[in-house]
Amino acid sequence: MSFAAGAGSINVDLLFEGMPRIPNEGEELFARGFSLQMGGGVPATLLNLSGLGVPVRILTGLGEDMFSEFARRKFDEFGATPYNLAEGESGIPLNITAAILTPNDRTFVSYTDGLNASADRVYEAAKGAKVVEMGRDYLPAYRKLKSEGTILVFDTGWDDDMSLDSYREYLELADYYTPNQKEALKITGTDNPSDAAKVLEQFFDRVIVKLDKDGCLIRENGRERVIANIPVVHRDSTGAGDAFLAGLMYGLYHDYSFEQSVLFGNITGGTCVTAVGCLSARLTESELLEKFKQYQHLLG
Repeated sequence: MSFAAGAGSINVDLLFEGMPRIPNEGEELFARGFSLQMGGGVPATLLNLSGLGVPVRILTGLGEDMFSEFARRKFDEFGATPYNLAEGESGIPLNITAAILTPNDRTFVSYTDGLNASADRVYEAAKGAKVVEMGRDYLPAYRKLKSEGTILVFDTGWDDDMSLDSYREYLELADYYTPNQKEALKITGTDNPSDAAKVLEQFFDRVIVKLDKDGCLIRENGRERVIANIPVVHRDSTGAGDAFLAGLMYGLYHDYSFEQSVLFGNITGGTCVTAVGCLSARLTESELLEKFKQYQHLLG
């Protein structure tokens, strides 16, 4: 049976909502809202994708700590069974994050003991997948999967040291790369999304640069265009990138065109920002396809 897969640490978010500002040292401020939720990353992408009816294998780490128990309960609620790459290890293999949401932005403080897993283990669990989300680990596993015909989608977070040279092995291996605007400018050393897309074209036949609220810039066969976002009431952008990636992978998994797959990503990413948290506003497959019909005019 065909499936999608990815390996990465679970993120558990402590969300402090409605903060007027970040407190200074020695100060205490009370939030107007609080929730404990599953955060972003590879597991969140694949949980979104699972909700769209795609079989997934979530390769991650769970320990014996209280946050791992919370994550296990959440996986049960989502009807997903993760592959535990940290079985038998001590410590906290998850990323624990306190996220402070102010009127203008978000601030994070995180902790983890790290997830230690071999590339061989990741390859054996992901072998046979049609689409795999890549991270900045397990490069030997991705090479084997690519040689067997797996579609590789590379996604990263912000890195102060990101550059074409430091990411070259991943960029040369991946079929798709999904940076946001800030990441695309940083990694290419350019000052606008269009120039960044032209630089990335040396690695990819189909280039993606996410433009946040303005949609998604794509470049294919030397032709550049922007696919607009769907109209939504924005509440919180936490997890929007993971949700976008789930929609994109849904399209690739089902052999939709590049532009159609990006529109799926805009729909899932746009839906995500209407609620607080990474997985609070998920779509079913039928809901996604209905919205795809509704917004297909965005493709021109």
